[in-house]
Amino acid sequence: MIPVIDEFVRKFSLNDFVVVADSGLINATNILLLEQAGYKYIIGNRIKNESDAVKGWILAQEKADKQFWEYSRQPGQRLILSYTDKRARKDACNRRKGIARLEKSYKSGVVNKENINKRGYNKFLELAQDVGISINYDKIKDDERWDGLKGYVTNTDLPASSVYEQYQGLWQVEQSFRIAKSTLEIRPVFLFNEKRIEAHICICFVALKVHREIERRLQKSGIKLSVDKVIKIAKTITTVKIYLPDIDEYVTKTLLLTPKHRTIERLFNDDFWID
Repeated sequence: MIPVIDEFVRKFSLNDFVVVADSGLINATNILLLEQAGYKYIIGNRIKNESDAVKGWILAQEKADKQFWEYSRQPGQRLILSYTDKRARKDACNRRKGIARLEKSYKSGVVNKENINKRGYNKFLELAQDVGISINYDKIKDDERWDGLKGYVTNTDLPASSVYEQYQGLWQVEQSFRIAKSTLEIRPVFLFNEKRIEAHICICFVALKVHREIERRLQKSGIKLSVDKVIKIAKTITTVKIYLPDIDEYVTKTLLLTPKHRTIERLFNDDFWID
């Protein structure tokens, strides 16, 4: 990771560079490497894995929407704790759905062979006989205490609110991966020639860039539709091209016949595509 960052900073002559990453990507070793290389960072933190002392401090905070707290983990490194009502509602909703699935799957109180899927390492499991199982509702109650809380570890001097805002920007990266995988259906291609591999990567990147650029222009123009919706509507629009032999010219007319068509009428103006 460090050589990639070094090259990125050198190539773009960056003086104020901060690594922002999800907790799943960065571990203690990577954080140490970043510090040794002199880089600043904002890393998502698994607060439930903290020491008992830190967890006690976290749960002792009086929750209020968009509230931030700071805890000094070690010299030069801070734990930023945030709470939002929106995240609390999301956590509670996800847990209710999960518990409902558990209650439906294990309502008999017994796990049998049909309940063991073959995903991942479960394919190595073998059930000799039925096993009794129950849902621990005390643990569920304890889990509710963490609703709405999220932690970030940083060695920057940024205010807690700025740390929070910078980390929230990761959703754009995650969204780009979803667009590439689902909307654009980008898949690995079995190529062995270096130039073809580079060309494939380039095409995938350009497709994603075009998608995000259309998205940006839609937002800028106030068209409150997704790119997918716009494309779906555009596919139903007909453009007629007529040749006039007397003057040796072509006349082009786009037929916007329905109210849906007219919602994206501005896309057919040349000015729409000019900043």
